[in-house]
Amino acid sequence: MWIIKLGGSLAKGIELKNWLRLIAEQGHGKLVIVPGGGVFADCVRQEQKRLDLHETIAHEMAVQAMKQMALVFQGLQPDLVIADSIEQMHQDLSKNKVVIWSPDIEWLNNQQIPATWNISSDSLAAILASRLDAERLILIKSAAISENTTISQWITQGVIDKAFCEYTANAIFNISVLNKYDLNSMLGLLTNYNADR
Repeated sequence: MWIIKLGGSLAKGIELKNWLRLIAEQGHGKLVIVPGGGVFADCVRQEQKRLDLHETIAHEMAVQAMKQMALVFQGLQPDLVIADSIEQMHQDLSKNKVVIWSPDIEWLNNQQIPATWNISSDSLAAILASRLDAERLILIKSAAISENTTISQWITQGVIDKAFCEYTANAIFNISVLNKYDLNSMLGLLTNYNADR
């Protein structure tokens, strides 16, 4: 299977609907979407500073932001199904569904993931890709993406979170980063993937 992390910032424009439509049409039984927290996560950051909330509380709130965005994704594309466990994902994929991950805080805590803003949905997508033995992880970003840029450079530029290298150091899956306007590139990848299957 493939993991596709859709940045929550895509919800600020029309691109999100186009991505969800493409994934729903082309991804049956092989794609898991990881939602970014988007405006919901931005709100958590603001309120953490304003109220001086502990990192652990902010971390759980940020996970809730991803869960809210999962609902937004399904609301925009009802054919997608939401799953909060690996077992449920496998069941839904076996039924030829496209899955949106709604992360469970207990599962994340069991993975011993630190409560820090250095870890975003990028790293969580990488962790999920490892646990699911995914073939590929694709990050869809609003930021400009250059083909010659390395992951380390994207981290330095703030495009990818600071912990991403730690969680992909021994990855056996391929990693791609696409811009939100790269729908044709994604269609090409999925077309080739479907042909190989």
